[in-house]
Parts: sequence; C-alpha cells; structure tokens
Amino acid sequence: MDQVRDNRAEHEFVLEVDGRRAIAAYQMEDDTIVFTHTLVPEQLEGHGVASKLIKAALDSARDRGLKVVAQCSFVAAYIERHPAYRDLLA
Repeated sequence: MDQVRDNRAEHEFVLEVDGRRAIAAYQMEDDTIVFTHTLVPEQLEGHGVASKLIKAALDSARDRGLKVVAQCSFVAAYIERHPAYRDLLA
C-alpha cells in the first residue's frame, strides 16, 4: 500500500492503491481541520484502506497542532474506536 499524502491544493488526503484513489476530504477553518467525507473505491473496501487514510490524516493534524471536527461518520467512528485521538476533537 502506498503512502498517504496531503493534497492541500484540493483539500484532501489521498491514498492510491492499485491505481485507485481513496480520499479524505476536508476544509480548513483557522486552526481546525473539518473532515467532511471519506471516499474509498468499492474494490478497496474491507482492506483497511480507509483506516490507514484516516490514521495518517489525524496524525498529520496532531503534528500540525490542529483541532479536528469529524463531520464524516467514518472519521467520527474511527476516533471513537481509537481513544488516543479524542484529544484532537474541537
């Protein structure tokens, strides 16, 4: 699996696997990153792609000192399952 990259110009974290792109879209509001939705191609579902994508996105937010708003239900569920990220919530 490739590395997650932050495409700041398009406001999305991207993970490409087998020529397919999974994305975690976001909006910036001052020092807060608002995750709006996560899209994973059907062929990649069930292989941990979304989890790897969101973990990298949340780690990036922490590294940058950002707070997080999880409008996306997958991001919210990920944070619920991984309490170490709860301190990021705005």
